[in-house]
Amino acid sequence: MIVPLEQLDDTDERLADYLRLTDVALRRRLETERGLYMAESTKVIARAVAAGHAPRSFLMAPRHLEQMRLVIAAATGCGGRDDGGEVPVFVAPEGLLESLTGFHLHRGALAAMNRPVLADVSELLAGARGGAGARRIAVLEDLVDHTNVGAVFRSAAALGVDAVLVTPRCADPLYRRSVRVSMGTVFQVPWTRIDRWPALDELHAGGWTVAALALTRESVSLDAFAAAPACTDPEGRVALVLGAEGDGLSPRTIAAADAVVRIPMAADVDSLNVAAAAAVAFWELRVRS
Repeated sequence: MIVPLEQLDDTDERLADYLRLTDVALRRRLETERGLYMAESTKVIARAVAAGHAPRSFLMAPRHLEQMRLVIAAATGCGGRDDGGEVPVFVAPEGLLESLTGFHLHRGALAAMNRPVLADVSELLAGARGGAGARRIAVLEDLVDHTNVGAVFRSAAALGVDAVLVTPRCADPLYRRSVRVSMGTVFQVPWTRIDRWPALDELHAGGWTVAALALTRESVSLDAFAAAPACTDPEGRVALVLGAEGDGLSPRTIAAADAVVRIPMAADVDSLNVAAAAAVAFWELRVRS
């Protein structure tokens, strides 16, 4: 249903999902409690809907309503209706939207989406590539920056990574900034959260060669590792583990990995930002057949 908003009503429970979006700590708690995440921009919402995620409601300025009608009609729960059916489609002047959310909604629209149930790790990996199974995966260990998480997902989607696993303390891939930076590719790359970490024994049992991206005395160059049988075999399974900003990977993870890999550097540069390093490694380790 189309719901015009003329003034801000803090008592309207249907608008509670959108209040104080800029309060990061509050949103982390509330979004988890309510089982929702925020999709920002017309493109991101379209990708969330295409992935089968169900909206709780939409929020947008009048000028974006027409271009969103097909997306609204395609969304789960909207009954094929471009007015949302039973799902509220809030439409308000841009100034009122800014008062409600706490920021300028310059990307067209927002949607409060129901969080999908995360898959079991083995189920996720077996179901990747349309059921053919994953051959390249990334593991994000305790990344704390939502921008980096979103950027890693965007690179994963573009460079052939079949699935992403995130550790218990890793930032939320479905947090608004992560989703926005990923350009909605977080809905395209299968991912789930690992219950315990390190859990490399589970990956080893599944036939995965685990490569830790880190700077150690024992590390081998990325191009040398890419020439190893695990990477050149078209059916080889390689898991690349990426560590937290600043501290990098934990010593336990490095010790349990099959290989420790570094990106060769020039000009006395010792390392790259984790998102940039991920993109380089994803490209070099891609399946080439």
